[in-house]
Amino acid sequence: PRPLLHCIVAVNVLLVLWEFYLVFRQRSKHNSAEKRPDDVENIITEEDYTKARSYSLDHLSFSLLRMTVECGLSLMKLYGFYYALLWSLSTSLSVYPIAVFIILHSIIDFVVDLPLSLYENFVIEEKHGFNKYTLAFYLGDSIKKLVLSTVVTIPLYMGASWLIDNGGDMFFIYIWVLVSLVIFAALTIYPAFIAPLFDTYVPLPEGELKKAIEALAEKLHYPLTKIYVVDGSTRSGHSNAYMYGFWKNKRIVLYSTLLCGEEKKKVEEALGKEEEMSEDGKAKKDDGKGMGVDEVVAIVAHELGHWALSHTVRQLLMAELNILLSLFCFSFFHKNKMLAAAFGFPGGAPAFIALMVIMQYVLVVYNEVWSLVTVWMTRKMEFEADQYAAELGYSDKLTSALIKLGKDNLSVPVNDKLFSLCRHTHPPVPERLAALKK
Repeated sequence: PRPLLHCIVAVNVLLVLWEFYLVFRQRSKHNSAEKRPDDVENIITEEDYTKARSYSLDHLSFSLLRMTVECGLSLMKLYGFYYALLWSLSTSLSVYPIAVFIILHSIIDFVVDLPLSLYENFVIEEKHGFNKYTLAFYLGDSIKKLVLSTVVTIPLYMGASWLIDNGGDMFFIYIWVLVSLVIFAALTIYPAFIAPLFDTYVPLPEGELKKAIEALAEKLHYPLTKIYVVDGSTRSGHSNAYMYGFWKNKRIVLYSTLLCGEEKKKVEEALGKEEEMSEDGKAKKDDGKGMGVDEVVAIVAHELGHWALSHTVRQLLMAELNILLSLFCFSFFHKNKMLAAAFGFPGGAPAFIALMVIMQYVLVVYNEVWSLVTVWMTRKMEFEADQYAAELGYSDKLTSALIKLGKDNLSVPVNDKLFSLCRHTHPPVPERLAALKK
């Protein structure tokens, strides 16, 4: 099995090098563009361009570091027979070794990744004004996520393991159904019960913005039931908006960082926030971020375009197809004794570990190809949603909203074409503005 392990490692390393190449191209593009290009002077000021370029270079350099560390850890796991050793330890500790294995594996991954995550948040994000975490708050958040993911993962892997061992040749269909049920349950439960464990949600206060969004939803026959604002400022300075819900129970969520002026003040009052004061006892000046009512409504029109054009359904169907195809591919490998031996299980690997390692290390080429297809499809949907908003009459306001989003999130309007094509699910602002002009 040793040559087989070498082949698996070689393919994984090649894909890491491919990712390295893409990130290096993007970094070189930003590194060489020291001054703002003339063709984006209407999108970003020279000062904001300098800030965005610095932020991007720091993040891209960090991405190269993270990839190097993660690749090294993967090589150590594979050549050190990490999964076999952890399984042996788990079976010696409990009569429920699957649960013990997943708990130990999750904790190890968490601890190993923690220094990188802390550096990203408390050095890079902090340097550029986005990090709002305290160390205690961040660790508490991370531990809650670890516990929740582990609680969900244990029964899922136990169920998948039982189905692999007892489901016959068509076991992958049964696992697909199981995973699909979990996904649908998560889509229902997460926004209502889990997300509030991490963030504070309040109804959008009465005012011009609420009336405008409700009028737009009524015009499009969107079954809107609630509009929420999430306190995005407790963790990050980045801004966003999204919608969720099934059938006639649709909801829209705006990040508080998306708003400005009176609408932002009303939201902060609803969140129970006190006005920030400077050292001299005066109220702090507005940071200039966020956008006006018409621009927020234009963003909502874009999001409603995803609903009207069935993008959400199409993305869900694509995700379901991906899961089914992945499990179908897995069904050809899971009983391969040579492959199991390559991972340190000469007598055959436990079903759930086979599922874990094959999905992560053996199907990497399939995963990369599917990722490229997904990026291409998502980019196309973003252009379509922009067009939908433009046809509703929001072209000018969406244009200014996209420019402000790029500025507030320190997005550089200069990109390497290959990197953008392979990794940007949302097309860069200049491409979207050019499409809106048409």
